[in-house]
Amino acid sequence: MQTRARTCALWGVLNVTPDSFSDGGRFLSPELAFTHAQKLLADGADVIDVGGASSRPRGKSYGTGAATVSAEEEIARVLPVLQRLCTETSAVVSIDTTQALVAKAALGAGARIINDVSCARQPELLAVAADSEADYVLMHNRGDGAVEGAQIRYHDVVADVCEELRVAIERAEAAGIAPRRIWLDPGLGFAKTAEQSMQLLAATDRLRRLGHRLLVGPSRKAFLGAA
Repeated sequence: MQTRARTCALWGVLNVTPDSFSDGGRFLSPELAFTHAQKLLADGADVIDVGGASSRPRGKSYGTGAATVSAEEEIARVLPVLQRLCTETSAVVSIDTTQALVAKAALGAGARIINDVSCARQPELLAVAADSEADYVLMHNRGDGAVEGAQIRYHDVVADVCEELRVAIERAEAAGIAPRRIWLDPGLGFAKTAEQSMQLLAATDRLRRLGHRLLVGPSRKAFLGAA
């Protein structure tokens, strides 16, 4: 039997936070976090995405949303496990952050990808990405990602997200990030209803036409339960 060549990478999410929507508090200990990352790698993950601040959006699914975390606290959460991953494993490590200081510290420890859920709206973070050789994931989002009000009003969710991603790509490239280093993420669940998230998931072919690698993160999102 012939097998298809693998054309995608699997990302394992490692939240070292007390309040993330599905696993908050489970891996706050650096030892527990590293053990879980090893399990993710053994299960087939190609990338470990480490986050030290929850990004869950405000709305009926997640209540009041994520708490604000200082850069210092975020660094203290992510650096111990990130350093071990970069020195004791061959994993490709991503840092999930919107804070420039956190990204800089993570890259210094060996992270190779910056995962930005702010839709390229943080000039200082763009500058850190531009000054490095790291890949940069640009996730579509509106405001703080709340699933309510004006943030979920789209004329055509797929067309609108594609256009807003195109504008965000221009911001990233203007900051000096090479196009070959940019990934796009449609931001399922962020400023999108369950139905809108499902429409985007069904439209990955249109998202790919923007000309960049695509990262899609549906795992354990509330819209799956709505389906």
